[in-house]
Amino acid sequence: MQSVETRQAPTVIFRPAAERFHSRLDWLDSWHTFSFAGHVDPNWMGFGPLRVINDDTIAAGKGFGMHPHRDMEIITVMVDGELSHKDSIGHSAVIHAGEVQRMSAGTGITHSEINRTTEPCRLLQIWIEPEKQGIPTAYEQKSFPIDSQWTPLIAPEGNRGAMRIARSVHLWRARPNQGSHLTLPATGGSLLWLQVINGTVNLNGSDAVPKRLQQGDGLGFHRMDAVIDDLSAAEAEADVLLFALPSHTTSGQCGADHVVS
Repeated sequence: MQSVETRQAPTVIFRPAAERFHSRLDWLDSWHTFSFAGHVDPNWMGFGPLRVINDDTIAAGKGFGMHPHRDMEIITVMVDGELSHKDSIGHSAVIHAGEVQRMSAGTGITHSEINRTTEPCRLLQIWIEPEKQGIPTAYEQKSFPIDSQWTPLIAPEGNRGAMRIARSVHLWRARPNQGSHLTLPATGGSLLWLQVINGTVNLNGSDAVPKRLQQGDGLGFHRMDAVIDDLSAAEAEADVLLFALPSHTTSGQCGADHVVS
């Protein structure tokens, strides 16, 4: 797969929420930041090793039946409700809002994701290309209290309770308050991607960046360009993810797509 990752790429890559790919079924409303399933655009195949950000809302009693993945690090950030997970390596668990699941598909795994409640649920599923193919499969799930500062969800060192994946990637989550200014972490890879889960954030930075990001918007840039000084919630509170990624990607195949048709 191709990806937006090199110094020849634009300094700032803005992905407005409304311009994402959209899959809609009677039980699934899914917005894809990058190419996914039947939606393919060579200009939007990923950002460094970051291959997928899907914002999924799943109807009550519905979900993805057993389906395969391989050679992909899969992270699920549960936003609202809960989702029941079952896989071929013996794990059966319920992922609740505020929890994060990470799964190394590695040599191959099948799993199902079903909303067994009476209300819709919402999650962000993230795929990151691993450093090597054919690694052992693995599963982990944790709850993360999120406040107005950056909380590490994924980190190479597993610091402050963060989980580790088979790639040198940092992932933080924060809920900045209106009026408070949140600076970007100094650690992590050379590529940064900011994704707004909920709310609206104001950006203080160079003229190259939008002044405001809304729910579903994404923004990618090179750390060395220092295009953002800080961010703050435009309203009472916002909810954001921040990735720090290495610029190098491997040439491996992507994991199997969810069936959305």
